[in-house]
Amino acid sequence: MYKRKIYSTIMQRLSERRTFIQVIMGPRQIGKSTVVKQVLDDINKPFLFYSADTVPSISSTWISDCWSNARLQMRTQGLTEMILVIDEIQKLRNWSEYVKKEWDSDSLNHINIKVALLGSSRVLLEKGLAESLMGRYEEIRMSHWSYVEMKDAFGITLEQYMYFGAYPGGASIICDEERWKNYISGAIVDATINKDILMDAPIGKPALFRQTFELSVAYSGKILSLTKMLGSLQDAGNTVTLAGYLNLLGDSGLVTGLQKFSIDAARKRASIPKYQVYNNALLSSTLGLTYKEVVRDSKKWGQIYESAIGAFIVSEAFVNRFEVFYWRDGNDEVDFILKKNNKIIAVEAKSNSESHTTGIDRFRNLYNPDAIIIVGESGIKPEDFLSMDLKKLFD
Repeated sequence: MYKRKIYSTIMQRLSERRTFIQVIMGPRQIGKSTVVKQVLDDINKPFLFYSADTVPSISSTWISDCWSNARLQMRTQGLTEMILVIDEIQKLRNWSEYVKKEWDSDSLNHINIKVALLGSSRVLLEKGLAESLMGRYEEIRMSHWSYVEMKDAFGITLEQYMYFGAYPGGASIICDEERWKNYISGAIVDATINKDILMDAPIGKPALFRQTFELSVAYSGKILSLTKMLGSLQDAGNTVTLAGYLNLLGDSGLVTGLQKFSIDAARKRASIPKYQVYNNALLSSTLGLTYKEVVRDSKKWGQIYESAIGAFIVSEAFVNRFEVFYWRDGNDEVDFILKKNNKIIAVEAKSNSESHTTGIDRFRNLYNPDAIIIVGESGIKPEDFLSMDLKKLFD
């Protein structure tokens, strides 16, 4: 079975002496549980793996039961260490308090239980971590599969990756596009919205939330003000509500709204968002066109192309902790601005042979970026850019 790059990081962390709780977070259906199980199979240490996915949210004491089972097994089998893994931990109410209690008890009594917690709702995970577990954990962030991973594991071509995206569960059924679209809709979109968001976040208007998601996805790679978005929605709302919904969608790894790059932080917050999916499957599955039809349509393919580059960038940004913006001034625009510490990288995605843009020239004169990257025929080949380790841009 194919092993993602993150396998080595998880293996190293669980092989080290007990120091921190390992929190592995990322969107649904990207293989968090699979890669952890691969590590457990290879690490040659005793372990217990539990999933809270079907446990009632009020059963937080279930966590203590899992811990008790681990301690019992250590005593009865004379074990010196144990790895305890709990999947979808964020679904349990007050989960962080129970984890803190049990972890601190083990620390006090010198019980060598190493702990890994998995979760697909970033906002709920981070809330619990901030409330109770400060200083006791470290994050391992996972995101969508890269072009290299999809190519190596499933033989996906560049064009297929850009259109069908990077969900490994759908890779084997892309030859049946209707089946593939149903998988994306049911296993990804419905599961994330219904299980990870609506059940756990106070959404006053679920129908409006769903419409916000659908419109944001449709505009992936494009700029649209929240005020104009309101005019396209059937249910009345306000821009503050939509901005909150967009934040939830971003925290769940579906679609985000990039802010306009500016030195002035206030202007960033007040900017019109540029919508960007984290996985291009979300966009392609809603177009109402087949793969062959989109490839032949230069306008649609242009959106797919830029959105695919953006999906790779925002996924890498989540894992490697850098910021992503766009820049626009009048008719001049730069597709993506990457920023970490004091380094600024400008990225322009070109699906045609055009290389010169006044936007790049103006941005260079205004901000003097550390690097400018053109992704396209006259710059870096898209397959080469999509194979890059973007964190090295900031070295």
